[in-house]
Amino acid sequence: MSAVDRRKFLKAAGGSGAGAAAVALAAPAIAQSAPELKWRLTSSFPKSLDTLYGTAEMFCKAVAEATDNKFQISLFAGGEIVPPLQALDAVTNGTVEMCQTASYYYWGKDPTFAFGTAVPFGLNARMQNAWNYEGGAMDLLNKFYAKHKAIAFPAGNTGAQMGGWYRREINSPEAFKGLKMRVAGFAGVVMQKLGVVPQQLPGG
Repeated sequence: MSAVDRRKFLKAAGGSGAGAAAVALAAPAIAQSAPELKWRLTSSFPKSLDTLYGTAEMFCKAVAEATDNKFQISLFAGGEIVPPLQALDAVTNGTVEMCQTASYYYWGKDPTFAFGTAVPFGLNARMQNAWNYEGGAMDLLNKFYAKHKAIAFPAGNTGAQMGGWYRREINSPEAFKGLKMRVAGFAGVVMQKLGVVPQQLPGG
């Protein structure tokens, strides 16, 4: 319901009984007491990566609409405020209020970060969501994230990603030896066992 539609509803409800009148009276009090907030959100992703950066754009717009523009979030692509792989650090040290990132980017700080995104041979997208929302994962993860002065909310899932595009054919385990591969976190350690040289690079 848009802000205009909500106002029409409240005006119409004002003369239709005590319950409706209570709604009409309470709504302005809530609107008046809500503070105006302006936060900054730094993303780990570039504007060109609509599948991920676009999610943050939709989120910022939805928050503004839901609060009659009292809560405005300014979105910045990776590199505009901090480098893409330092988005969480920017939240931890108070540079920005929010970030959009993949927690496994921070696996080097603590392997626990991998569980907020993905681990090799782990859960698929549906399983991850089930664990997050029904299996208590968010409570466990947020206890961990609290050590980094952050709280997390799931905001999308890419599902399984492509295995890669290679300059030479991969037809045996030996073909991985010495191969530089963009692969993040724990998955990089797994691939390293095959001789891969993992490269952690931001999206885009």
